[in-house]
Amino acid sequence: MSETARSRETGDDPGTGLPQRRTGHAFAHPPHRSDGRPPQTPRGARQPDPGGRPGTIPPVPGRPATHLLLLLLLALPGLALTTWQVLVSGPLLAPDESLSRALVRTVPDAVTERLADLGNIQVAVPVLALAMAYSVRRSRAWAPALTAGLAMALVPALIVPLKEWTARPGPLEPWAAGYYPSGHTATAAVAYLGAALLVRPYVRRPWPLPVALALTAATACGLILRGFHWPLDVLASCFLCVPLLLAVRRATGRGPGREPGQPPE
Repeated sequence: MSETARSRETGDDPGTGLPQRRTGHAFAHPPHRSDGRPPQTPRGARQPDPGGRPGTIPPVPGRPATHLLLLLLLALPGLALTTWQVLVSGPLLAPDESLSRALVRTVPDAVTERLADLGNIQVAVPVLALAMAYSVRRSRAWAPALTAGLAMALVPALIVPLKEWTARPGPLEPWAAGYYPSGHTATAAVAYLGAALLVRPYVRRPWPLPVALALTAATACGLILRGFHWPLDVLASCFLCVPLLLAVRRATGRGPGREPGQPPE
């Protein structure tokens, strides 16, 4: 008797017993955030930002390009300065020629000629062509390879007019002209470094760029030590190649390719 009454009291008392789920208007729709996203969004269900890229919390800043801009700002004035010095026989030519006389033929010609040959078109351009084909095969995009090919095509288009304009004689051939800037250095830089930029996204270790830098430096050293070019000729070619290689680098960061975080095959 008492148990029955107590059970009825408990069932009739709204303040006791297990909590009941309410089905009123407040629970008909879950609360929404002011930006339209549901609260506590799972990582895999984040909405894309206005640019179409997956949203990140907290926001991840893009890769800074300050050092690339600084490199470009140093290269263009450097090329202008060296060209002006050659045209007016400025004060930079005296230490340039002294350094060349101190270095020429301090290494056997058989060694330096082989190093200088790395800048031959027959040697350097096939390396770039293979890298272009590999990049197209892996990325299924033509833009990076075509940009690298265009950069190589621009090398003679830029070098030849400068040679004719400056008409600088060579270290061992003062009667000849057309040594500034160095075409072999520019060919090696664009071919080897351009190939490295094309291949780099698809290798496990960052070896392409160091190898390309070593080949370009070996070419430059061979040209100077053999007496084929003044040091200033080589330096000017390096300045000239910076904008071309920055264009290739920018192109390799675009277009379809591997998914972020996907290991190479």
